[in-house]
Amino acid sequence: MAVAGFVGGAMNALAGGGSFATMPALLAIGQPANIANATSNFALLPGAAMSSWAFRDELAPVGGVSLRVLGGVTFVAGLIGSLLLVVTPTSTFDVIVPWLVLYAFVVLAFGQRASVWLSRRFSIGPRALIAAQAVLGVYGGYFGGGIGLMMTATYGLLTGLNPRDAFAPRTLMLTTANAAAAVIFISFGMIAWAACIPMLLGGIVGGWAGAHIGKRLPSGAVRVWTLLVSGATTLVFFWRAYG
Repeated sequence: MAVAGFVGGAMNALAGGGSFATMPALLAIGQPANIANATSNFALLPGAAMSSWAFRDELAPVGGVSLRVLGGVTFVAGLIGSLLLVVTPTSTFDVIVPWLVLYAFVVLAFGQRASVWLSRRFSIGPRALIAAQAVLGVYGGYFGGGIGLMMTATYGLLTGLNPRDAFAPRTLMLTTANAAAAVIFISFGMIAWAACIPMLLGGIVGGWAGAHIGKRLPSGAVRVWTLLVSGATTLVFFWRAYG
């Protein structure tokens, strides 16, 4: 659990997709999918917070929208998404998840070109970004698999932000969505604490290490790493859902 937490925390700091390291570990020890999802979410929260703190000097508005506004939207949407997990089965959403992660991979691969193409033909204003952030917040609260990848992809598509510059705002929004979900998951007793504690401690160390490694990486290396992680995540989600 601690090793899975370390890997997940580092992945969230570098590219996102940390739950892809923690969820399989929890499923492997026999946790039900919804409990594994909630436990993974909470276990990665302190590591994400550690990464956000490490990136604090790089925080800036995204696409002209302040981080306070994006954070508020993300928190409320995260509460809604986590409540959906409590009251609805996850089986239907498991079928949808691979397509959402595939979206992230495609947009990461072609997002910069698409952003230029869109900006020449359409006016992408703050409202579009806020609406997209709300959808991402609901997804992050409900399932969250690949949410960091999807945020990076969406910021690139709507604002032209490259993966390296998206580190700080993406990690802060990931932390915010996880914090909102944690409120609901703890309230409904959905955390497997015996597995969560060592995973949480590993996630803190991994989040700190990943953030400090990420601050030293050039944007090109970050882009390659992000594409590799998102591509692998897409393949495995499809295998889990349809294999």
